Amino acid sequence: MDDWQRFFLSVNKLLLSFFQDSNLSVHTDNPDLTPCFQNTILAWIPSIYLWSALPFYLLYLKHNKRGYIVLSVLSRFKTLFGVLLWCVSWADLFYSFHELLQNRTPPPVYFVTPLIVGITVLLATLLIQYERLRGVQSSGVLIIFWFLSVLCAVGPFRAIKTIIYCVSLILSCFKEKPPFFSPVNTDPNPCPELTSGFLSRLTFWWFTSMAILGYKRPLEDKDLWSLNEDDTSKVIVQQLTKEWDKEKAMCKEDKKHNRKPSFLKALLRTFGPYFLIGSFFKLIQDLLSFVNPQLLSALIGFIKNKDAPAWWGFVIAALMFICAVLQTLILHQHFQYCFVTGMRLRTGITGVIYRKSLVITNSAKRSSTVGEIVNLMSVDAQRFMDLMTFLNMLWSAPLQIFLALYFLWQTLGPSVLAGVAVMVLLIPFNSAIAMKTRAFQVEQMRYKDSRIKLMNEILGGIKVLKLYAWEPSFSDKVLEIRKNELRVLKKSAYLNSLSNFAWISAPFLVALTTFAVYVSVDEKNILDAEKAFVSLSLFNILKFPLSMLPQVISNIAQTSVSLKRIQQFLSHDELDPNSVETKVIAPGNAISVTNASFSWGKELKPSLKDINLLVPSGALVAVVGHVGCGKSSLVSALLGEMEKLEGEVAVKGSVAYVPQQAWIQNATLKDNILFGQAPNEQKYQNVLEACALKSDLEVLPGGDQTEIGEKGINLSGGQRQRVSLARAVYSNSDIYLLDDPLSAVDSHVAKHIFDKVIGPDGVLKGKTRILVTHGISFLPQVDHIIVLGDGKISEMGSYQDLLKQNKAFAEFLRNYALDEDIEEDEPTGTESCLQHALEEVLLAEDTLSIHTDLADNEPVTNEVRKQFLRELSVISSEGGECPNKMSTKRRICEKKPAEPPLPRKNPNEKLIQAETAETGTVKLTVFWQYMKAVGPVISLVICFLYCCQNAAAIGANVWLSDWTNEPVINGSQHNTAMRIGVYAALGLLQGFIVLISSFTLAMGGINAARSLHTALLENKFHTPQSFYDTTPTGRIINRFSKDIYVIDEVIPPTILMFLGTFFTSLSTMIVIIASTPLFAVVIVPLAILYFFVQRFYVATSRQLKRLESVSRSPIYSHFSETVSGASVIRAYGRVKSFIDISDLRMDENQKSYYPGIVSNRWLGIRVEFVGNCIVLFAALFSVIGKNSLNAGLVGLSVSYALQVTLSLNWMVRMTSELETNIVAVERIKEYSETETEAPWVIEGKSPPEDWPSKGELEFVNYSVRYRKGLDLVLKGLNLQVHGGEKIGIVGRTGAGKSSMTLSLFRILEAAKGEIKIDGVKIAEIGLHDLRSRLTIIPQDPVLFSGTLRMNLDPFNKYSDEEIWKALELSHLKRFVSSQPSMLDYECSEGGENLSVGQRQLVCLARALLRKTRILILDEATAAIDLETDDLIQMTIRTQFEDCTVLTIAHRLNTIMDYTRVLVLDNGTVAEFDTPANLIASKGVFYSMAKDAGLA
Repeated sequence: MDDWQRFFLSVNKLLLSFFQDSNLSVHTDNPDLTPCFQNTILAWIPSIYLWSALPFYLLYLKHNKRGYIVLSVLSRFKTLFGVLLWCVSWADLFYSFHELLQNRTPPPVYFVTPLIVGITVLLATLLIQYERLRGVQSSGVLIIFWFLSVLCAVGPFRAIKTIIYCVSLILSCFKEKPPFFSPVNTDPNPCPELTSGFLSRLTFWWFTSMAILGYKRPLEDKDLWSLNEDDTSKVIVQQLTKEWDKEKAMCKEDKKHNRKPSFLKALLRTFGPYFLIGSFFKLIQDLLSFVNPQLLSALIGFIKNKDAPAWWGFVIAALMFICAVLQTLILHQHFQYCFVTGMRLRTGITGVIYRKSLVITNSAKRSSTVGEIVNLMSVDAQRFMDLMTFLNMLWSAPLQIFLALYFLWQTLGPSVLAGVAVMVLLIPFNSAIAMKTRAFQVEQMRYKDSRIKLMNEILGGIKVLKLYAWEPSFSDKVLEIRKNELRVLKKSAYLNSLSNFAWISAPFLVALTTFAVYVSVDEKNILDAEKAFVSLSLFNILKFPLSMLPQVISNIAQTSVSLKRIQQFLSHDELDPNSVETKVIAPGNAISVTNASFSWGKELKPSLKDINLLVPSGALVAVVGHVGCGKSSLVSALLGEMEKLEGEVAVKGSVAYVPQQAWIQNATLKDNILFGQAPNEQKYQNVLEACALKSDLEVLPGGDQTEIGEKGINLSGGQRQRVSLARAVYSNSDIYLLDDPLSAVDSHVAKHIFDKVIGPDGVLKGKTRILVTHGISFLPQVDHIIVLGDGKISEMGSYQDLLKQNKAFAEFLRNYALDEDIEEDEPTGTESCLQHALEEVLLAEDTLSIHTDLADNEPVTNEVRKQFLRELSVISSEGGECPNKMSTKRRICEKKPAEPPLPRKNPNEKLIQAETAETGTVKLTVFWQYMKAVGPVISLVICFLYCCQNAAAIGANVWLSDWTNEPVINGSQHNTAMRIGVYAALGLLQGFIVLISSFTLAMGGINAARSLHTALLENKFHTPQSFYDTTPTGRIINRFSKDIYVIDEVIPPTILMFLGTFFTSLSTMIVIIASTPLFAVVIVPLAILYFFVQRFYVATSRQLKRLESVSRSPIYSHFSETVSGASVIRAYGRVKSFIDISDLRMDENQKSYYPGIVSNRWLGIRVEFVGNCIVLFAALFSVIGKNSLNAGLVGLSVSYALQVTLSLNWMVRMTSELETNIVAVERIKEYSETETEAPWVIEGKSPPEDWPSKGELEFVNYSVRYRKGLDLVLKGLNLQVHGGEKIGIVGRTGAGKSSMTLSLFRILEAAKGEIKIDGVKIAEIGLHDLRSRLTIIPQDPVLFSGTLRMNLDPFNKYSDEEIWKALELSHLKRFVSSQPSMLDYECSEGGENLSVGQRQLVCLARALLRKTRILILDEATAAIDLETDDLIQMTIRTQFEDCTVLTIAHRLNTIMDYTRVLVLDNGTVAEFDTPANLIASKGVFYSMAKDAGLA
């Protein structure tokens, strides 16, 4: 016992002696610690660390086994050195015993310490082996232990020990080979993170390979690493679902409290523990951030104290550096944990919502639209992700504020409160600005939407605008909206510069008030360097939490709303999977329903009541009844889609389901039919044949590999239905539920499908089929008929039985049978119409592309086809009628002598050039272009203002450092008032310049936005038509929406931040160099390092961002598809595979998101290391130049250095942002400089006012081609038309009829030859002079959204009477005057709220208003009804009697009474004479007339 007492006493004595013996350890130039301190505290630090970490670490190892690692050379060496150390410790102990024997009694410490150290080293050696057995490749615990040991190596064998410790440390940094027996990684590209060592993970070194790759060439999908197992959807969603199910189960048990299950709890249980690790790091980092101001205070104290030994200073500098580096490492670990949690949250929530959407009941689905559910997935899950980053601020911000205030109070006393008051007052000011900005944003969005909508229409109808010469009017409309939009932008820019002012001046104002109050309160209060700069650095720490806290709180509020929405969705009722019995059924039957009632929702009244039904296996059962009697409901009930209120339902066998509205996936046609089944070519071909899809495949551009757009956009209604049916047939199920598959197709196609597929001899014979149908003609061939009425089965039986019963069904038949017969005769419904129309298009394509040089890679085909298919799907969905059969017949005959059909074009040949994605670095010229748009003078002014602003800031701080050096006389400083005054003046000057510079920048940005948009718009109105033929509208619209948005709202703030951080970093360098000129030496290597990191990062992160945004949309499009097709997916039992697809898409997206997060961490650590070096050197050089420096200057330079890390980090991010976004300028420039058509008006060449007075036309040796490189479409035309003649122009498709009209309007410019109108060469006058003097009634009537008046007269040239007169003549007067708003009747986009015929009449009214001497009439082909056609012809005969009329005729009967007829063939004049003569001469025209039945 007394030994121990003696031991403790001696420890105490030694500790005291350490502090008393301070001459030995502190006040010398060659310091050493006292033996006692070395042998106790120092020697025990590593031991204490290892023993306290051990229990947690063992627990961790117990749970994470990765298989053992084979004993390697590395491992043997590690162990060897461990044993060596153990021996050295024993040697220490024996040495002490030896001393004891020599009768020099050493204190007991000399026995205890070697023992402790020896045991600890032994433990470490054992731990090396234990880790090897548990498969740990690199041990952080041991690296830290060896590191501490090196720092604390002591004792008689100090040198030997230190060497061994160093070797152990170095060895432990190498990682072992991967564990033996670990699962074979089949992954082609695994993430190196899992196998990387501890140090590599700490500094994110493992990411460097990707950064280098991304720098060498733009990254692609295949370069991305696979996700770590723990981040994949499979693992995360499983965990979350498990917790959520647990939560639901607990709520069910907990009857008495009746609480709702909380999704939040499930989230906390799943992701909480992982997130808490991040929070732990944050705590350490918060505490560390307060160490540097204390060290700064010590450094300033050291500089003041002229006798202090130099090594103090070096130790302080080293500590500052170590502290900063630790802070960096720990902060980024914290961020990594937060971001990964956020990423997992998004994966988890998305996955859970997706799985839920496949099982919710229909009534639940009705309560939220598809759009809303997709929003849950995109917006709400995203909110969680964004919140995660800053969630820790909730507790960390108050902690930081409290600590900062505590230290400030210690430094300055109560006067701190004045500064804090200023900070608190700025919060409401900033939030008021934020509210107002949000309001402006909403207003601006409104303008933006209307501008884009208008642009969309303009680009859609650009050809019409050109023909009518209406561009100026529409250009003004766009610019008007744009003016308003920029007005709002300007307002919000003013606000932003105010908030910038507040943000930048805040820390200064706080410091000013605090210092002013401090020196004014008491004469004896002296502001010295230590107080001033330490409090400045503390205020800088305060700035961040104070600004973040309100933001985090508002974020949490938003997220809680999202949480509620998600929870509500996840709590919806689910379909009962057991409502339909699938195992047990009466033998011989496939379906049985007994006494069952069904409803669409528990609270709704039943839609089907007392249903009793037995369907024998292999029967064909038809379900009939009037609309809304529950036919579809019956099918849904059999699928288990409805709520079963009572009774039993059994369905035996696999099911295939064809819904009424075909559901088509966005995949190839073949994939839509296979629907996840194994491909079998023979079977597949048979299915195509049976479902009449063979002919469609020939039309589709890529055959069965054609990509079907979303919702089957590029298929007609009938095609969609047949694909849906083909999917069912291919699935080869036992039971087929067909919900009216025949109504969407034509009657003759329906007959084909019934005979080949559904009927008694079809492919499905022998299967059980339930067919809901309206087609009475098929009923005699079915086995049973079920008649439904008001949700009950009113009759059942075979066709004959029901006729005999003579009840409702027989009545129903008698009414409908008559119509059916008529329909049967006439197989020209939509489908055949489509067929002919398509044939015609293919012909058009052939003629267009016969001459296309294949190398030219520009056939018109695909686009025409696609466009046409789109139009067709519109026609067929509106059930467009075919024009009278005559024209159909004529088209078919016309087709026969056409050129031999071309070999099928390669489907990949594109008319539309692929859009080039910008990769690689941005050229400097783009920045110069933007500067030119801003205005070079303004650009220089902005830079100058930034210089002034930073000069003022430096001035204020230099003044402060000078003030702190003012000598103290009688315990007080003099002229404090003057000092405060100048300080305040400089600071406020800085704030004022900030205000002006951000104003100027905003104005410059808005000017640039205005001029770039105007140039783009101007150019697009002057661009020739051929550009629009080869460029998809979406691409042009993208320039007007996305790119203009970037220029309006993204680039200016980015530039603002960039300039801010750039000048801050610059001024830091200037200040440090000014105070310690030696610093200039290290600037170059640091700058090089910084530059390299920045280049690597920018290249890689930009590409990762692109990949991420590309892979994001498929998640949502697949999801909305799933929601709309849920019943089909369930019926085919494909839920599992759809979940897998969704998971895969989510993982694909996260695969590019994860490296994106890591790249930010990687960058942060590298850049902050540069910043930390700056701190180190600033402190070091201060210490070296101690004698020539005063405390104020040191305080100034080091406190500047402490701030620089943040601005360096942001500077790289902003460079990256700028480079990513400045591309928008390039893209807009590219489209503002496309070639333009001839000028609209040529000065001095205007034709006389009344031109053309006669209306004479002359073509002289005229040839024209569509685009450069294509063949001529008109070849050397020579013809003359006298004034007032009526000319009909006919010819086969592609003969050049339309080209003639386009040439008259100079939409196509002559290749050679010329056109004269009344003797004036049209090529010599301005386009608008020409186009406004001709009148055209175009083939497809285009209307724009706006008033009817605007559509007739956009320039307001005509009076109301004239307009009414035109409306009366065009037979629209009755319709218009019946509308309440008369001429101001609002036409919707594209004139959707008028019928096609009415739109055509509006075009006629336009022509009547303009009424020039030449009228061109391009006859509408199929879209128009005969009645309207007759009206138009009649009006033209009466109203345009004395004008020259050129009609491109599709129906010969309209031109039989014209003066002359021009027959074109292959771009040349075949015949040109009166109709009578042409018929007599029995030429081309005669054969056409004969086909049309007119000759």
